[in-house]
Amino acid sequence: MHLRHATLHQLRIFLAVTRHSSFARAAEELHLSPPTLSLQVKQLSETVGEALFEQLGKKIFLTAAGRTLADACQDIENRMERLSQDLAALRGVNKGSLKIAILTTVKYTVPKLLGGFCAAHPGIEVSLFVGNRESLLQRLASNQDDLYIMGQPPQQMDVVSEDFAENPLVLVAPPTHPLVGQRNVAPQRLANEPFILREPGSGTRLTTERFFAAHGITLKNRLEVGSNEAIKQTVAGGLGLAVLSSTTVVAELALKELVLLNVQGFPLIRHWQVVYPKGKKLSAVAAAFKTWLFAHRPPPAGPAD
Repeated sequence: MHLRHATLHQLRIFLAVTRHSSFARAAEELHLSPPTLSLQVKQLSETVGEALFEQLGKKIFLTAAGRTLADACQDIENRMERLSQDLAALRGVNKGSLKIAILTTVKYTVPKLLGGFCAAHPGIEVSLFVGNRESLLQRLASNQDDLYIMGQPPQQMDVVSEDFAENPLVLVAPPTHPLVGQRNVAPQRLANEPFILREPGSGTRLTTERFFAAHGITLKNRLEVGSNEAIKQTVAGGLGLAVLSSTTVVAELALKELVLLNVQGFPLIRHWQVVYPKGKKLSAVAAAFKTWLFAHRPPPAGPAD
């Protein structure tokens, strides 16, 4: 076994395959053809002198040698990332890279702030991942990004979290709903209304259910929908009410496709959190972007109309 002949390129390819448990998805991520990727893994296996994967049915699994190599590759990847951060720190914040992962709902706020930061620091390379809560938690657990922006930090992980901005949740209805135009509607009047809800585990859904449960109401779940865009269209179509972040419905309210209901207790005020693993040393670029976020965050929400 002559591991000195293994290349960083091969190790990164191998790590991508282990992350996806798929040669095809790893090839897609790395913009390689599947035959090229397979050849690199085969050459690495020959260098190690052991099979790295075994195939059972249509699935691939790491062998014992593969698991050992995967741990070593992750150590190398982490060390290379720290080296990149240390070099960026020596150059200040005019050079370097920044990896941000945000919740889908935050895409209405953070990219604009990120654009301003990049304009002020044009030499910085930025990677932005947008996904649901589950995907963000997976990335956070494996420390794939510099900073994460989400609604509720995970209780099961040891993380640093700081309130970044308010995230008001509003109650929306189709324009034809009989409660449109009424003021100070009691929550109890919504006891028999059908609701369009996000998937279980969604922070918006949890907050909504807790609010109504505190008023003795169990929501009538008409549909579970996995995206805010689909929820807005479903509500506009008259299938029910929904509670959404106010940032996601600005256009629909302006076009009068949706209407805010004036219900006692709304808007429900949540907060966006800037999150990263506890003990993580932020790079100079990541620290500068976090400072930028707090300096340019949106103003607090006013009272609902």
